[in-house]
Amino acid sequence: MADLSDSNSFIASWSPRILSIFRIVFGLLFMLHGTQKLLNYPPGPPEYGFPFPLFTWPGFAGALELVGGLLVMLGLFTRPVAFILSGEMAVAYFKGHFKPSAFWPLQNGGELAVLFCFAFLYLAFAGGGRWSLDYLLRRRS
Repeated sequence: MADLSDSNSFIASWSPRILSIFRIVFGLLFMLHGTQKLLNYPPGPPEYGFPFPLFTWPGFAGALELVGGLLVMLGLFTRPVAFILSGEMAVAYFKGHFKPSAFWPLQNGGELAVLFCFAFLYLAFAGGGRWSLDYLLRRRS
């Protein structure tokens, strides 16, 4: 039988780095939702009315997504920002997607909101990982 202790230590040593890559990708993808809502970049379907005015619910959500996504991507204030964004996605799901007649997120179009909600909830507890500004600032102090 093969000795797995070396592979486990390799995996454990890369775990904080993979967490950082996960955070960077999720932050970037989330930030793109904000740029689409506020700047219409990348261009969204014309029937949705992009870009949204800032002082509307979609505009406010876009600001959270743009600024919050950037902060998560950089790994700055990762835990509190991820917690706020998780809440935003929970509100987005229940306000915009949940229907008693279509319970499952796949049926009501809310799977992306659920995925972002739980990914950000995970980051709120896990932190930004090794490659984050939070980690760099913590090491300096």
